[in-house]
Amino acid sequence: MKVLVLGAGNIGKAVAYDLRDEFDVYVADISKERLDAVKEFATPIKLDASRFDDLVEALRKFELAVGTLPGNLGYSVVKAALKAGTDLVDVSFMPENPLELRDKAEEARVTVIFDAGFAPGLSHILMGRLWAELDTLEEGLIYVGGLPKHPRPPLYYRITWSPKDLIEEYVRKARVTRNGEILEIDPLSEVRKVRIKNMEFEAFPSDGLRSLLWSVRAKKLEEWTLRWPGHLEKIKVLRELGFFEEKNLDFTLNVIAPLMTYESPDFSIMEVLARGILNGKMTTGRYLVYDEEKDGLSSMSRLTGFTASSVARIVSESSCIYGVIPPEMLGMRIDTFNRILEDLKDRGVMIEGGIENASPDNS
Repeated sequence: MKVLVLGAGNIGKAVAYDLRDEFDVYVADISKERLDAVKEFATPIKLDASRFDDLVEALRKFELAVGTLPGNLGYSVVKAALKAGTDLVDVSFMPENPLELRDKAEEARVTVIFDAGFAPGLSHILMGRLWAELDTLEEGLIYVGGLPKHPRPPLYYRITWSPKDLIEEYVRKARVTRNGEILEIDPLSEVRKVRIKNMEFEAFPSDGLRSLLWSVRAKKLEEWTLRWPGHLEKIKVLRELGFFEEKNLDFTLNVIAPLMTYESPDFSIMEVLARGILNGKMTTGRYLVYDEEKDGLSSMSRLTGFTASSVARIVSESSCIYGVIPPEMLGMRIDTFNRILEDLKDRGVMIEGGIENASPDNS
């Protein structure tokens, strides 16, 4: 099967590399430099994905595509795939709700699985599994981060994905479920200390739950993003001074992006916790994910790209119904859940856990 990977950045490169032995892989990007970096294991195609008609025309030549473009292009990619009749696995952090296109996808007999990366993505798959195994989910918490092993001041962070999408995490309201109601809160209004694998982090609520807010019923459901101590204090100051406003964003990124671009191996860590009723008794569950940079690929690229490529394999085998499908549905199905975990473990990702006696309160 011919597969088109949209985007030749860090994540697109990981997807293409992972699929190279099983598919005829093509990679589309506007940058010749990025395309040159993938030509050893994929066929490069120069494409401006912001030109909708050109995007549709490119997609029509493929049965399956994997979208790894920035969030501002994600929704357009979904619409283009529906028009082209091409199945799509997408990892972009799009602000729009792709579930609104469900009927159009069913009419076009196209499968779209969105948010199919690390978080959102694997986070949803693991929470979906815990939800499916419990009779009732009372509380669900996700703690997740991708961080440098050797952080440098002043921001103690290293960019491994879209810088604009990174800033969006600090600006966009975080949607959470508390007391059974969906609320929107300022992502920098609550900061807590979290200890996982003998490491201490700062955590802030982030808007990564997305489709989980509607597909998983719980009294409490929250996602918290992890950072090294000292990062969030400076981010708060930058936001309060207006540096993250749209009119100032390009200038801001020109200033702070170099401060977060340096050599350091990265690691990714995620803890998914649940508490609920099983067979009439209060029961808890926990999944722990840990990965480090390997083979020239950052850990964030590995986890996002390898999760997407695993989902792409599932879609290529016609294992999913037509429509727009959130990733937690893959976790609720035991066959697709096991397939994804096996794929990731085969690539050296540590994933352990399940239903057990773990506390969901890490504050």
